[in-house]
Amino acid sequence: MSLGPALADQFAAIALGHVTREYPNHLAHGFAGPQDRGTPRELHPIFYGSFDWHSCVHGYWLLARILRRYPDGQHAAEIRALFDAQLTAETVAGECSYFARPLARGYERPYGWGWLLKLAAELHGLEDGRLATVLQPLTDVIADRFRQFLPIATYPVRVGTHFNTAFALRLAADYAETTGAATLMALLRDTALRWYGDDMDCPAWGEPSGDEFLSSALIEAECMRRLLKADDFAPWFRRFLPRLADAQPATLFSPATVSDRSDGKIAHLDGLNLSRAWCFRALVASLSPDERLRAALEAAAAMHLQSALPHVAGDYMGEHWLASFAALALDDV
Repeated sequence: MSLGPALADQFAAIALGHVTREYPNHLAHGFAGPQDRGTPRELHPIFYGSFDWHSCVHGYWLLARILRRYPDGQHAAEIRALFDAQLTAETVAGECSYFARPLARGYERPYGWGWLLKLAAELHGLEDGRLATVLQPLTDVIADRFRQFLPIATYPVRVGTHFNTAFALRLAADYAETTGAATLMALLRDTALRWYGDDMDCPAWGEPSGDEFLSSALIEAECMRRLLKADDFAPWFRRFLPRLADAQPATLFSPATVSDRSDGKIAHLDGLNLSRAWCFRALVASLSPDERLRAALEAAAAMHLQSALPHVAGDYMGEHWLASFAALALDDV
């Protein structure tokens, strides 16, 4: 499966329906005093929609990806109009201003940081890079956040939610490579090796947890695949998950069951199925054609996609973000 024109049109319609939908909204906002009150739009002049800041950021990424893939698509004119209206020097300055608040040092770390750089990388290849230039002040703020944080982060965070550090490194690597930010790429690679380089025989026994949308095992593997040279990744991967060809650990190969998609945390499990599919497909693409574990990973990817793709829309608890993860699985390997 791939992100063909029909799915791209469907996903674009979903994202256009929520990136400027201000409410309902979940604000993670630090108050230094009553003067810090504000509505989502007042606090975040671009990314005020989609229930929360990070989902809005990757909603914009999804629209940028679709516009780049299908510049004459059904919703292309709407996407361009949205970008021209929302991505301006004034609104970007407003977003930068929020990150300058003393209590915003760790705001959206690391998940939202990773997605912002992923968006910047996508805009870099769109519309002659004009929109990437507009966003650049905020991009610089977030890239600097990575540069400041990673050297003092003694330990990784391995949970399968927004705090997962491997996912953020993986997305940031796309920006570093796309823009030729060699120093940032070296920092990302060195950090990944420091955090994960000695890991082996991952049991994955704790997966899935009840509200995860990332596989801590698979996203670590995908992070290392993205950051290491192929000759270095292959032996690391064999040590880290040595029994994948036998569909082990078994916990990775069965799609998670989603019992209530109106519950925002339980709905995360649809995202887990999609992100697992993304990782499985990306890992398959790194294997030589005669690797016997290709069949196991390809089958697992297909099964996870089939489980989650029908549910990217329907209830807003999933609808405000799941299509982005579907696009990763279908078009980012």
